[in-house]
Amino acid sequence: MEFRHLGRSGLIVSEIAYGNWLTHGSQVEEDTAAACIRAALDAGITTFDTADVYAETRAESVLGRALKGERREGLEVLTKVFWPTGPGRNDRGLGRKHIMESIDGSLRRLQTDYVDVYQAHRFDPSTPLEETMEAFADVVRSGKALYIGVSEWTADQIRAGHALARELRIPFVSNQPQYSALWRVIEGEVVPTSEELGLGQVVWSPIAQGVLTGKYLPGAEPPAGSRATDDKGGANFVARWLRPEVLERVQLLRPLAEEAGLSLAQLAVAWVLQNPNVSAAIIGASRPEQVTENVKAAGVKLEPALLARMDEILAPVAEFDAGKTAENSPKSRP
Repeated sequence: MEFRHLGRSGLIVSEIAYGNWLTHGSQVEEDTAAACIRAALDAGITTFDTADVYAETRAESVLGRALKGERREGLEVLTKVFWPTGPGRNDRGLGRKHIMESIDGSLRRLQTDYVDVYQAHRFDPSTPLEETMEAFADVVRSGKALYIGVSEWTADQIRAGHALARELRIPFVSNQPQYSALWRVIEGEVVPTSEELGLGQVVWSPIAQGVLTGKYLPGAEPPAGSRATDDKGGANFVARWLRPEVLERVQLLRPLAEEAGLSLAQLAVAWVLQNPNVSAAIIGASRPEQVTENVKAAGVKLEPALLARMDEILAPVAEFDAGKTAENSPKSRP
């Protein structure tokens, strides 16, 4: 495993992180989830990402039980707040009441006294940003979180939040966006802004919900048990990439992966890690062997010529529009 600083902060994270969106507490049984986390630990992963909303709060509980007994000082635990976690009017958003109640719920479920990074899962236009950042400041000052971050905020939102964080003297260190060789919307505005402000990216879906593994073939039915056949929500996220022109171009990557001595999934994860503003790439798994395989992307350096050939193949079907940052906020929860 290789390690990187989270932005310009002093926090060091494993460049491959383990996340449990759409799996723990829903798609897989807890013993399998625990085996995946054990595989992550055995592979040298120290950074674990979750959120209060995943599997209706069950994912945090699964992660907390699986990490119990591990040396807390050797782990970096990230969680998030924003999406509804109950039926009440204040059980959602980034208002002070929800943030203060949610951090306590997350800590209880994770069985820890603090999280390393507490993240705003989306931007909340219905709450004054000052209120949100002041609540985060109180969370940090109480010792319940060491750093704060955001997820799927636009460049302007990041800049405004960072300015308030500086005024409040709290460490705003990261953004968690979707990023892959197919979804590149952060490159135009979010990454340059983050580089300027010292934030690092902790990216989700580096293999584009499994499409960049090459398992979805043009003209063929999705493999049984794949994300595209998941009736618990996963199919909605992969659908955009199941177009023939996308799947055909993904298959063209096979010779490049072989040349690099990697699987297609490893190539996809390694690709996002070539971006110097990426501090960590989050992988998920429904089987321990998926973790073992994908961590082999750690430390891989791809040749510039190979990266150029990847761009040539995928650019015609990749998404670059910065305006699509968090475009699916009401529905997407990674």
